[in-house]
Amino acid sequence: MIKYYELIKAPIITEQSMKLVETQNTYTFKVDKKANKIEIKNAVETIFNVKVLRVNTINVLPKFKRMGKYEGYKSAYKKAVVKVADGQKIDAFNI
Repeated sequence: MIKYYELIKAPIITEQSMKLVETQNTYTFKVDKKANKIEIKNAVETIFNVKVLRVNTINVLPKFKRMGKYEGYKSAYKKAVVKVADGQKIDAFNI
């Protein structure tokens, strides 16, 4: 059985993602790299008890960062943009 709490890593809370929550009822999550859209949909519906209409996924590539003389890469991750049915909300995004 798939462990849904391992698929959804964290909510992504930025200015742009909060604007999507307010206007389009769309939520953004950091998810496991191996998860597909069907698994993400089932995980969000089970964990948050909402009806998911659409799931879009994005593979975020590693970014090069420097701190003084040290340099390296930020880790890559997969991002899921989930549209929820009208009138339903996810409490993780309420601040």
